[in-house]
Amino acid sequence: MNDNFRKINLYILSLGLLFAFFIIITIKFPDDCFNIKDLEDWKDILLSNIIPIICLVMLSYSLFAYKKFEFDLKGTTSIPFEVTKVESINYEHLTFLATYIIPLISFDFGSIRQMIVLGVLLIVMGVIYIKTDLFYANPSLALLGFFIYKANGSFKNGDRENIVIISREKIILGQKVSYIKLDDRIYYAKGAN
Repeated sequence: MNDNFRKINLYILSLGLLFAFFIIITIKFPDDCFNIKDLEDWKDILLSNIIPIICLVMLSYSLFAYKKFEFDLKGTTSIPFEVTKVESINYEHLTFLATYIIPLISFDFGSIRQMIVLGVLLIVMGVIYIKTDLFYANPSLALLGFFIYKANGSFKNGDRENIVIISREKIILGQKVSYIKLDDRIYYAKGAN
């Protein structure tokens, strides 16, 4: 269950940029920002900005997911493995951004039906994203300075080929890395001390 929770968090984190775009597109400011006098004015502002508020909550959760991810790596107890082959696959970030995130911006935010379709689409995308192990192709991680690698590794219990490594640092051939296993073939790693 913990692995699925991490995958869901990574999916929500991958939508962080989309949530920011939705806030920019949908936020409504009152005509006279300096003339808000009572609780009724604040209520009207909040009711006219439900989508940006939801997106702000989700963006905040994305930040929590990122911090949790970083915290989990610091507490890893796995024995480091040696990288025996490594290849950058950073283009995966752009593939996800171009094919999934950018088209979603064109939805009509004034239409309830389109908002329902968007919500269902995000849920379906999330299920596919997690079940097909594409959660590593995360544009938010790219913006935060992470790299994606396809690699082979020499672990304490044998060699593994075609694993995916997500790392904040550049990974080089022969390097020992500490890791969190996100999936059978996907690892979040950092250089071992």
